[in-house]
Amino acid sequence: MTPALRAAISGLCLSIAAGAFADEAAIRKNLAERFTDLPKVDEVQKSPIPGVYEVRMGTDIVYTDSEANYLIQGSILDTRSRTDLTQARISKLTAIDFASLPLKDAIVWKQGTGARRMVVFADPNCGYCKHLEKDLLKVKDVTVYTFLYPILGGDSPDKSRDIWCSKESGKVWREWMIEGKTPPRSMGQCDIAAIARNTAMGRKYKVNGTPAVVFEDGTRCPGPCRPRTWKSTSPRPRPSPPAAEWRTRRRGTSATRRAAGRGPLRSGRALAGLALPTGGRGGGHNSRQ
Repeated sequence: MTPALRAAISGLCLSIAAGAFADEAAIRKNLAERFTDLPKVDEVQKSPIPGVYEVRMGTDIVYTDSEANYLIQGSILDTRSRTDLTQARISKLTAIDFASLPLKDAIVWKQGTGARRMVVFADPNCGYCKHLEKDLLKVKDVTVYTFLYPILGGDSPDKSRDIWCSKESGKVWREWMIEGKTPPRSMGQCDIAAIARNTAMGRKYKVNGTPAVVFEDGTRCPGPCRPRTWKSTSPRPRPSPPAAEWRTRRRGTSATRRAAGRGPLRSGRALAGLALPTGGRGGGHNSRQ
């Protein structure tokens, strides 16, 4: 490579870098001025779509143009691989170190050899959690660690205490979730500090809805999560579903949310405190049934 060509390439690279920095500065400035209650912008980077930038605030993601004149909430789908690129990015951002989880604070049960492990954050009054427990009956050679996570209010904390304090908590949990058998009342002294620790841990990891499933590789499956979509105990090896199936699942979830009065589903997380004219906050997939 000649010195002249090397210099030209170097100048081009610097020019591209300067342009990217200028776009990022404009995006940060304009968003801050136009949305004063916007959460702190942690990162701005180019998206796979030319001219569209990803804006990350914590684990929330939105998209915008080079001057932040337009803001887009939703998923980017790769039509060639049928992959939800936004969800893949969020999954990476929200991954949990499985080895660091305090499994001593969980209810444990296993089927078969129990070789594969998974964690579930669950509320005893969560309808989706009950469906998941029934689905897990079909999963072979798995150990399930359930962190009681009573976030639905009502008698969820009382039920969680009764289940945790029972002599056979795993058996009592499954009988309640699968068969509807009421847990026996806890009458004596019982250390329920683990439930408080679970709640704090869930907030730390932004577990905004139940059930929330965590696999051994750290990936998460929030909201309604069906074992038929898993390969091994992680969804990662399986490609995203065909577009028709994806639309059907999204419509079903949105219908459930509308029936519960929680507004439209926002893929890629809703933004706390960001006043947009498209409806309410979209966090979580709780269902009390």
